[in-house]
Amino acid sequence: MFKYFFILSLFVASVGYSQNTAVSMNESLKFTAAYNMSGIMTDLAEVTMETSLVKTSKVTLLRLKTTATTYSKWDNFFKIRDLYESYVNPKTLTPYLHKRDINEGGYYKAMQYKFKNKTNTVESIKKKRRGDGTIWEEKKSINIGSSTNDIVTTIYKMRNLNLEQATTGKNFPLTVIFDNKEFKISVVYLGTETINTAIGKKTCYKLGISVNNSSVLKGSNDNLLWLTADANKVPVYAKFKIAVGNGELKIKSATGLKN
Repeated sequence: MFKYFFILSLFVASVGYSQNTAVSMNESLKFTAAYNMSGIMTDLAEVTMETSLVKTSKVTLLRLKTTATTYSKWDNFFKIRDLYESYVNPKTLTPYLHKRDINEGGYYKAMQYKFKNKTNTVESIKKKRRGDGTIWEEKKSINIGSSTNDIVTTIYKMRNLNLEQATTGKNFPLTVIFDNKEFKISVVYLGTETINTAIGKKTCYKLGISVNNSSVLKGSNDNLLWLTADANKVPVYAKFKIAVGNGELKIKSATGLKN
């Protein structure tokens, strides 16, 4: 299931981003994650993305929490309980801390990034479960670009892009850090399209995605994202092709929107 989040995070661009005008402090988005099984697109899991304010003694941060849970009928086949969360500046969405806990069919992995924005570095902690059940830990300091973001922060930052003024064919670059590696993304604006969704008929910005040296996404025109063409820029539908097949993400509900 972590691939679904990685894929969704690739459907965004950082060019033109300034302040957070699209994401509220108490938003909740729910999606269905589906995969093509024997020629039939099958709903496998629910993905939830939520925002909330967290106050510390020194600063107030915006918590971006994303979870993925298989529907109960699939738990015996491949149980998924994944958690992704980032803590960012509420106005600029600059990341300070990112955590990822993956529990998929007995497989366990945890990642933590502490962003040192003044020095463009990330302090990384990786944990994985060995075959005997014990946990090993690896710590690294990683140099990153000034515009590199974690997977969850990237998804939210894309909703503040100036897509209103984009021309068809415009290419946007993006860099995402995932599993201690930076990935270069090419995002092409394909114009607008009106589609039917669970939250109504929506006119959307349509984006095409490709990834340099990626073993996850395949091709470019096979990977598409639709964002509502309004002030919220909500991701409502995505389709993608990976090495072992293809899948999609579909919006189920959207509450607490900013605009």
